[in-house]
Amino acid sequence: MPSIFSSLGLTTVHDAINCGESPSGRELVFLVDGLGADLLSKYSDVAPSLSRMVMHGTVTTSFPSTTATSLATLTTGEMPGAHGMLGYTVQVPRSGGRVLNSLKWDERVDPVMWQPVPTLFERASAQGITTTHVAAKRYEDTGFTRAVFRGANYKGANVSADLISETVAALQKSPSFVYLYVNDVDSAGHSDGVGSDKWIAALKSVDDLVKALMQKLPKGTRIWLTADHGMINVEEKVILGKENELLTDIAVIAGEPRMRHLYLSTESASAAKEVISRWESAIGSKVTMHTRQSAITAGLFGPNVSLDAAERAGDVIAIAQGNLVLLDPERADKEGAMIGHHGGDSVIESSVPLLRHSVN
Repeated sequence: MPSIFSSLGLTTVHDAINCGESPSGRELVFLVDGLGADLLSKYSDVAPSLSRMVMHGTVTTSFPSTTATSLATLTTGEMPGAHGMLGYTVQVPRSGGRVLNSLKWDERVDPVMWQPVPTLFERASAQGITTTHVAAKRYEDTGFTRAVFRGANYKGANVSADLISETVAALQKSPSFVYLYVNDVDSAGHSDGVGSDKWIAALKSVDDLVKALMQKLPKGTRIWLTADHGMINVEEKVILGKENELLTDIAVIAGEPRMRHLYLSTESASAAKEVISRWESAIGSKVTMHTRQSAITAGLFGPNVSLDAAERAGDVIAIAQGNLVLLDPERADKEGAMIGHHGGDSVIESSVPLLRHSVN
């Protein structure tokens, strides 16, 4: 998004992806939640309009490969260590163990303090670029929207016809930028799995939406289609603490089934090492383990990690490998019912497409 905003004349960013100057001053980023790069060739017959688009490249998401983190990275142009959105759920520091669900939010947490980096929408609006966010009405007033999409003019739309009409209307002015979001593919993947009938129907609906946009958007508009993460179908489940010692010395579980932030009963280097040793003995190569410091040193959250962001990370971080999921015992029924998962560091989860099409 910094590159695309650069094409519209935003002077505080640079074009890192060689997208050049905007042909008509009208740019659309269409974010299809959960559409991994591996799926385009495999399901090309289901999505002929997507297949018509030019593959500009494959993008590696920030870590963890989950919506809250990826979208914050997209809309700020910064890595998670800077924007502080370190996962689907994280413990709020000094809260007595309270966990923040980034997508549902918590009114006790100020979104602007939690995510302090100015968004690209704010920066572009200040330079006279019209910025619009088109998505379902239910997201408009959420803490997450205020944290990572502030500065964009929100247009709520719940059906395809309204998503299209709001997008077309927002691109009448020049220079203008629209961020369009749908989550049907992600939702179908979670419930029924990638490649299921429900998932294929969701992909077809996205393709129909793309076809309509190609036909109805103002000439010269560039459509950029990308995603926030890919998805794997689960093959193996471990319920933490059930017939295993994986919850010993752990006070709070956060993250999600493919990537866990683990907050210890006692914060110390020796306690973290003991937990890691216990997990590696039990699960072996099916999990990659980090202490908070080793995760930061390894650059998991980017080259620069703020003090606020560091405090939100787990004392220990566990990343599931293969097609394993790590289930929270208190949520095992709900988490275990999902077939599709993401959040880990696999190529499938962290590789997303960047497609483009110029409307003519």
